[in-house]
Amino acid sequence: MKKLALHWQILLGMAAGVIFALIMTNFSWGAEFINDWIKPFGNIFINALKLIAVPLILASLIKGISDLKDISKLSKMGTRTILIYIGTTLIAVSIGLVLVNLIEPGNAIAEDTRNDLIASYEGDANMRIADAQRQKDAGPLQALEDIVPGNIFAAASDNGNMLQVIFFAIFFGLGLILIPEETARPVKAFFDGFNEVILKLIDLIMLAAPYGVFALLAALVVESPSTDLFAALAMYGVTVLAGLALMIGVYILIVWVTTGRDPAFFENGIAPAQLLAFSTSSSAATLPVTMERTEEHLGVHEEVTSFVLPIGATINMDGTSLYQAVAAVFIAQAFGMDLTIGAQLGIIATATLASIGSAAVPGAGMVMLVIVLSQAGIPEAGLALIFAVDRPLDMCRTMVNVTGDAAVSMMVAKSVDKLGDPHERKWDENLPKKEKVH
Repeated sequence: MKKLALHWQILLGMAAGVIFALIMTNFSWGAEFINDWIKPFGNIFINALKLIAVPLILASLIKGISDLKDISKLSKMGTRTILIYIGTTLIAVSIGLVLVNLIEPGNAIAEDTRNDLIASYEGDANMRIADAQRQKDAGPLQALEDIVPGNIFAAASDNGNMLQVIFFAIFFGLGLILIPEETARPVKAFFDGFNEVILKLIDLIMLAAPYGVFALLAALVVESPSTDLFAALAMYGVTVLAGLALMIGVYILIVWVTTGRDPAFFENGIAPAQLLAFSTSSSAATLPVTMERTEEHLGVHEEVTSFVLPIGATINMDGTSLYQAVAAVFIAQAFGMDLTIGAQLGIIATATLASIGSAAVPGAGMVMLVIVLSQAGIPEAGLALIFAVDRPLDMCRTMVNVTGDAAVSMMVAKSVDKLGDPHERKWDENLPKKEKVH
């Protein structure tokens, strides 16, 4: 018998957790049993995600930046690629924050339910609220000062210092690019291997996801059984989907304005890659199809696709960044936390930088969300609120990630005169036509 796909296992785990908790609430000892014997396994799953966060940032970010050594040879194309990718990520995070502040899905939770949530995670929430208050009382440049760590090992010991870890990883990656290639090769080989190990650990952790979400949802139901919690969750899902749809609209508009290609041309060209991204939830797995569609059907020169798209699969996670911004504010709203403008700007910075180190595989977005929550002072236990709809949203945000990669490759190609008619191949008339993949 064919093994059930992981996302179906997770959905079954969530449903089983809710049903199990509803049954157990009929017994006087049911809630206590779940808190004593079921909830700890959910906490272990959350701790495993938090455990892998710092190593993932160090491995992925250092590898991603050191892979950009081609910028020295293609400085014009490389600089434009990185700047456009960062620009679209900032737009995505900003869209997410605007929508979640306008719709306020977390505020749909009744006061009694919110009090129950805060009571359930009182220690964690109070600690985060106190941290947020200290940040509010700090000087105007304190946030900038806090980015540079005095001790990287001390910074790496606390997920709340994730911006410091990101700063070190970027700094280290730049140093690796600037030293002679022969000297850098063994160090880069170490981090390439280290990154592969971390990705395998994520795979192993995600194998436990069905059991983790079973425990988390069961605990959530017995602690906050109110239906308004699930209504707020539905509003959260709608908010994320609205943001992702807007982001695709932004890509189409930018492509139209910068290249003159109409929306139908762009959508028809990239649609198969979007569908594959939706079904696999992996930008990396979709990369071969994205490259084929972008080159053969959107008219981007192979020189551009072979450079821009692999980088995009590594560092361009606009859909993931948008979802992280919405999720962070939603969880804060659910816990009754009032995020300041400074805290939300911190979310923009952290989500943008964390997206560079986000692995292009299913489940990595949830690990990166732990980083965003930690940096913003929001209880990581709030992850339990959004697990129920994470998988379908993961499929949608991966589709946005791939769409963004294709849009940026067209913009870069236009800026370096490498964008032509995909049928006439005007950008390189001497290049023999490839076999087209249908």
